[in-house]
Amino acid sequence: MISRRHRGAQAALLLLEADAVSARGGFGCMFSTADEYETALIATRRAQGWYGRATNPWPIAAFAGCALAMMATVLLWQ
Repeated sequence: MISRRHRGAQAALLLLEADAVSARGGFGCMFSTADEYETALIATRRAQGWYGRATNPWPIAAFAGCALAMMATVLLWQ
């Protein structure tokens, strides 16, 4: 004979299992591999203009200035 307490615990366990199955279904991913995700992410970012050409000339000017300074230092030490 199954006691009333046992039936309540069994019902709670079944509800818990149903909730777990429902929760797992929410974590489904539309990408089957990481490569597909990365490809879609890069395509989206390109469409938004994230990978456009830099318009700020200061980094190039700073690099050229540092290179000239290093060349002058090397030439002066000889």
